[in-house]
Amino acid sequence: MEAEINIKSDNVIQLKQAKDVLRLKIKDENGNDTGNFLEFNLGDLDYLLILQDMMEADKKNRAYLKNQYDIIDKKEDHKGKKLFSANEEAKIKATNEFYKKEAEIYDMFLGKDGVKKLLNGRKLTPATLDEIDEIIEKAILPKLQIKAEDIKKNIMEKYSNKEKRDDVIE
Repeated sequence: MEAEINIKSDNVIQLKQAKDVLRLKIKDENGNDTGNFLEFNLGDLDYLLILQDMMEADKKNRAYLKNQYDIIDKKEDHKGKKLFSANEEAKIKATNEFYKKEAEIYDMFLGKDGVKKLLNGRKLTPATLDEIDEIIEKAILPKLQIKAEDIKKNIMEKYSNKEKRDDVIE
């Protein structure tokens, strides 16, 4: 993305605000502004690669949790003086570890404290994780994908001096 500049004097260059920035305000469940926002530079195609990495890390984290549950289920369970058995307690701890890792994974894409901003004081649960997935899928990705297609088209127009051929796969 090319930055527009304004030369004020011989010693000062002021950059103008980027045009391709998606800024999403975050409102609470009552529609009140939380003061937080997520910001994405739509001209930065690295977001698509980061998203790909995020999805792979999420897949590995889910597989890890499933494996932990399988290991716990194979262990002999012991009832104690506590409310939960040893295996139930181990599953709760494994699930909490899963959610902590999920927040880190989603922050790869959403930015520093992105999950915390979206949760707005709530805990990360299956329902809030689904909500974050929906936000990414419906509010962010379409804009990033459209921008990626625009950039691809502009590159093809700028650097391709041949007419479009039917036998060439883009």
